[in-house]
Amino acid sequence: QVQLVESGGGLVQAGGSLRLSCAASGSIRSINAMGWYRQAPGKQRELVAAITSGGSTNYADSVKGRFTTSRDFAKNTAYLQMNSLKVEDTAVYYCNAQITPWGWFRERDYWGQGTQVTVSS
Repeated sequence: QVQLVESGGGLVQAGGSLRLSCAASGSIRSINAMGWYRQAPGKQRELVAAITSGGSTNYADSVKGRFTTSRDFAKNTAYLQMNSLKVEDTAVYYCNAQITPWGWFRERDYWGQGTQVTVSS
């Protein structure tokens, strides 16, 4: 009954920007960290950015200075602002959240459906 819905992917030219959103909904007791992962064809899924419940952030070296993650705690939504996009940023981007549903006493990992980001040269 908990789900993550992503939006905001698409096609953009190198140097451009995109903003991804990830909205958590359902029977949510609490949300700990929320993160963004990506998976390019033939590659393993990798962590791009994450933000804790306290607002601390961390980023993969490859995106530092270009990507920014943030959260709207009232809306249970995370964002990934991607600037100065490069061709190598092309991948399917997945949202992840550590959520404790109502009726549970442990947090569980939830994943969004993924959204394609394609950067053309």
